[in-house]
Amino acid sequence: MWNWMMLGLESNRVIGLRMAKLMRGGKSAQREAQRMVSEKMFAAAKAGTSLMAGASGDKIVAQYRRKVGANAKRLGRKRIRRKRK
Repeated sequence: MWNWMMLGLESNRVIGLRMAKLMRGGKSAQREAQRMVSEKMFAAAKAGTSLMAGASGDKIVAQYRRKVGANAKRLGRKRIRRKRK
């Protein structure tokens, strides 16, 4: 039950970070939107494969949590903008 609850909380944070990035627009937002869609398709396929192989619900949630955690870390980093010459 803990994994499920934490996945919900962590996912909520990633959604907020992604929305902020998408609202800023530009090429970075476009890449993030494409990445988000491809990650979701890959994660769903992996979860389906895991289910067919007999994985438990907790194991699948743990897989999602690892990916969500990586996204939170990546999206939460401060980017330093360099001035163009």
